[in-house]
Amino acid sequence: MPERALLADVNPHLVNFYRWLQRGLEVNLPLDNNSKLYYAYRDRFNGLLTAGAGESAEAAILFYYLNRTGYNGLCRFNSKGAFNVPFGRYKNIEYKTDFHEYQALLSRFAFVHADFEQLAVEPEDFIYADPPYDVPFTQYSQGGFGWPEQERAAGWVAKHCGPVVLVNQATDRINALYRDLGFKLDYWPAPRLISCTGDRTPVIEVIATLNV
Repeated sequence: MPERALLADVNPHLVNFYRWLQRGLEVNLPLDNNSKLYYAYRDRFNGLLTAGAGESAEAAILFYYLNRTGYNGLCRFNSKGAFNVPFGRYKNIEYKTDFHEYQALLSRFAFVHADFEQLAVEPEDFIYADPPYDVPFTQYSQGGFGWPEQERAAGWVAKHCGPVVLVNQATDRINALYRDLGFKLDYWPAPRLISCTGDRTPVIEVIATLNV
């Protein structure tokens, strides 16, 4: 429960959703686990992005719906920035339509759509960095997050003077990268089961820490 927090992500639609939560977002569209509705809403969402209305409340609602209803909980965009996740395979989905309960808590937070190296952090700030897993699929946002970004993110947080926690999938090259930068490494069964292939096997997650 920090008194203040700065949360940044390279995905502008995720940031837009949280900014609308700060305002007490209410869903005024019908939500249903239905493929016809899903593809209609996906087209509508991409149409809003093309029209420059990606920061609207409607865009935030549609982004929430698409993430709840799309295949395996994926958030994926093509090279043109269009959301392209197919319809999911869930039997039942509980949708939330009133987000006012989060308004007071999130009022102390600032949400930023920016590259991490652009963030104005103070030397004593605590940094929690949660980059996308080191897996072949990298198109979580337009431009992707591949190995060069993994190296750049790890190098950036390793230079921070304050406490740092960095998490990722414990692949061999991630382990080597973090170890070479001086992080202390601990390993845990990952709570994340999302996979673009449908494989729901838990993976091992590395928790890398510095100055803690």
